[in-house]
Amino acid sequence: MKPAQRATTARAIVDDVFGRGMTREIWTGNYERALPVSVQDFDLSAVLPAVFYMFRFAQRRGKGRFLDVFGGTAGTPRERRRAATIERVAGKLAEAEAFEGFDGETERAILGDLLLCFCLENAKRSLGRTEQVQRVAPAHYMASWVDLPDAVTNLRYVPEMIVAMLANQNGEYVQQNREGDRTWFAVGRDFEANVLLRAFHQGITRRGEISSRTSDHFAEKTPVGLDQLLMIRLAQQLGAAPDKLRGKEGDKISNQRPIAERAARYFSEDIRNFVRAYSTLIPRHSFVELLESCMAVGLTTILTSVIELLFEWADTGEIRNRRNQSQASLFVDCSNGVDRDLRKLAEQSMDDFMRRIERFPVVLMALRLLDRWAHYDPKVKKLPVQTRPYATEWLNLLGDLLHKRREEAEPILYDLDRKAAELAERLEEDYPEHAQLLRDENVQPNPVWRLAEALTALQGRKNTQSRLITMIDSALLIGRPNGLAVKRRVTRAVVSAGTRRTREIRSLVFTDSVLDYLVHRHVLQKGKRLRSRPLALKSFLEILHDRYGFCVDTAPVGMAISNELLRLNRAVLERRLRDLGLLVGVNDAEAMKCLRPRFEPATEDDNAVV
Repeated sequence: MKPAQRATTARAIVDDVFGRGMTREIWTGNYERALPVSVQDFDLSAVLPAVFYMFRFAQRRGKGRFLDVFGGTAGTPRERRRAATIERVAGKLAEAEAFEGFDGETERAILGDLLLCFCLENAKRSLGRTEQVQRVAPAHYMASWVDLPDAVTNLRYVPEMIVAMLANQNGEYVQQNREGDRTWFAVGRDFEANVLLRAFHQGITRRGEISSRTSDHFAEKTPVGLDQLLMIRLAQQLGAAPDKLRGKEGDKISNQRPIAERAARYFSEDIRNFVRAYSTLIPRHSFVELLESCMAVGLTTILTSVIELLFEWADTGEIRNRRNQSQASLFVDCSNGVDRDLRKLAEQSMDDFMRRIERFPVVLMALRLLDRWAHYDPKVKKLPVQTRPYATEWLNLLGDLLHKRREEAEPILYDLDRKAAELAERLEEDYPEHAQLLRDENVQPNPVWRLAEALTALQGRKNTQSRLITMIDSALLIGRPNGLAVKRRVTRAVVSAGTRRTREIRSLVFTDSVLDYLVHRHVLQKGKRLRSRPLALKSFLEILHDRYGFCVDTAPVGMAISNELLRLNRAVLERRLRDLGLLVGVNDAEAMKCLRPRFEPATEDDNAVV
């Protein structure tokens, strides 16, 4: 039987045992109360325009007019999307009154190249002017008018999580802020009330109701960069912002946040301070790249923190309080792969982490099972346990059920044991190895773990693990000039089998953009007034380790690294920081090595508070 056919048959059997409604809840890779994103790949570079839209209109983005204006005029929706190419977009723009001198083929080719450079991106990041356009870049706030990707769910709920963390509200959903609310990231208010929108809305004024999709207008006399002007002209061709999301998904923005409260707080803090300090100083194109590096660092830390917390929850049944939360420790190759020994250490560190997370889908399955059974238990339903914005209390309750610390645990675990026996009987003929897994109480007496192991295996371990890996790759901006990691394919001999196997290995690195961002962020003093201060290199390395889990001159837990290689890694980092103009020191004394920004932060007299 082919793998796809086996998976379909397995799903049908599980449907019969659990019922379609219950199976729909558990036959997935996600658990939003711990991590409110889909465990799949996403494009971090396409996230900001959707974030702009949600902050501006206090709702999720739905259908816009990009395909109506720039797509094909006939055929299926897929054929119309394929017809929306850089060449077609440039041709349409050249016909507009705002463009002159682009009538010839060469001129339109130049316009197309500018669009591809600053505003739009082809599918699979391919080059050329005849490929399908799939994403919009955050060159300006008006990028939020362009409904790319055409389905906001393709961004895997990452924009919703970011908005929820930045807005920092209470309640089930992110709501429009009231006039006078003291916050850095106001939702559904004027541009000036939101730090992020204020940084990207140059030249845009509102004429009409806040909720109107046509009330944003560009003041033509406002000086803006070429990249921003191109995005504005592109949006003007559409005539209006996209409608709110309709259908079963709904337009409301979930206020669910990841259980990694400490990492979520740092994420909000980092974006707020970096944008406030540098959005008017750093050239826009470079600023966007650094902001994406900021998001990559923050999201990676959130993911590794959630993974560590849930592995601990599996053992103890408890989620640590915010102050004691931590993230995975990973060794960083500061040479960017130039030094072979440092590269090998970084690859080993990431490889160890990747092997550890192979069990993560099983933990998520266990959470989904406990969540569904607890949700329908009459006694548990009466308990006043909040799940939003943070579900820490709810996960602690599930942990008590898992470890039989509550009276409600006995009937829930008994019912799950019955389901395990029933499912094993149904799987006996086609999936005997899974049936054995469900019956083997000597290896695993807890029915939750037996079911979680078997159901994850029925989904396909390679499938569930590959989706988790692609999600982590997406957060790392892997292989990008402003990303946090690189990967390469290696071929190694398998002695026992007499064959050679090819696989991908990853390593954490500091690209120049990441270093630029990290230094500029952490030379800022704490407080409302943004000022830089000299930051000792030693203190900087301690921040990287304690805040993000990045190990430069220290070894990650459980990994042995010689002092010689640790000193070498630090020396390489020092040299790169000096080359970037970010490190000064009159001699080799540690106390004299200090970091300084290349851009002095802007000053603000803003009275908003977090």
